[in-house]
Amino acid sequence: VQLQASGGGLVQAEGSLRLSCAASGRIFGSYTSGWFRQAPGKVREFVAAIRWSGGSTYYADSVRGRFTISRGNAKNTMYLQMTSLKPEDTAVYYCAAGAGIITSALMSDSQYDYWGQGTQVTVSS
Repeated sequence: VQLQASGGGLVQAEGSLRLSCAASGRIFGSYTSGWFRQAPGKVREFVAAIRWSGGSTYYADSVRGRFTISRGNAKNTMYLQMTSLKPEDTAVYYCAAGAGIITSALMSDSQYDYWGQGTQVTVSS
């Protein structure tokens, strides 16, 4: 499985962006896909995740209500709709996928086997 993230850019505070993640290869029903982000000088942190089977979604407290993770109509695509962006959302955003991740471990990046290359999101104040 290879992942390709895109859609980042420069946006003003309170603006919106939609990130996309395209996966090549098969994403099995047991997979979970997620978005993580890493700001300069900080550790990579969980943003959101979605189950390919059933579509359950999970969010970090810092983005809940502002970001929406979804699957595309075409298989193997995933999106992160970001609204009401804040300067503290500035980071490199990575998409990831993994199999058999239990709910309590979704926020741990070590649980994900496949990673995209990252896309820069910069929010100006």
